[in-house]
Amino acid sequence: MAHGMRTDSHTSYVRSTGWRESASRYALLPLRIFLGVTFIYAGLDKLTDSAFMSADGDGSIGQQMRDIRGLSAIPELVDLALKSPVGFGYAIALGELAVGIGTLIGLFARIAALGGALISLSLWLTMSWSIEPYYYGNDLAYLMAWLPLILAGAAIFSVDAMIATRRRYRSGLG
Repeated sequence: MAHGMRTDSHTSYVRSTGWRESASRYALLPLRIFLGVTFIYAGLDKLTDSAFMSADGDGSIGQQMRDIRGLSAIPELVDLALKSPVGFGYAIALGELAVGIGTLIGLFARIAALGGALISLSLWLTMSWSIEPYYYGNDLAYLMAWLPLILAGAAIFSVDAMIATRRRYRSGLG
């Protein structure tokens, strides 16, 4: 090694790479927590709101769907839901609850995220399609927030990770 050559730059690079790797591992955790808690809350809020779980009346799922039918991107989707608005309300609420729990605990995380994305997509194409400018509507933002979780899953603090570790251990790789 030549005299006067610095060797400390490599050490700081290794430290920063370690920090970056660690930060990358945890990067999706706040998103998982936010989306999980939000969807659990949304599902429970619907299930416990007797006015919402009605075919008719102020604040009911049926009235909301009739109000937005002409403004949605796919009115036929609203028509389908209007055949049984209360059944559709329960399906959405239970779907949000399942997606939220799956996302929060990391159980079938990619499938849960796909479910969340599909719920967000359907709400964007129906309930918030006509909001202008588009960035005022939150359903599109939720749809985009689900995409990283569909791609990456739940690598840490999750049932999925625990199952993967157990499989590696049993196969002798861990």
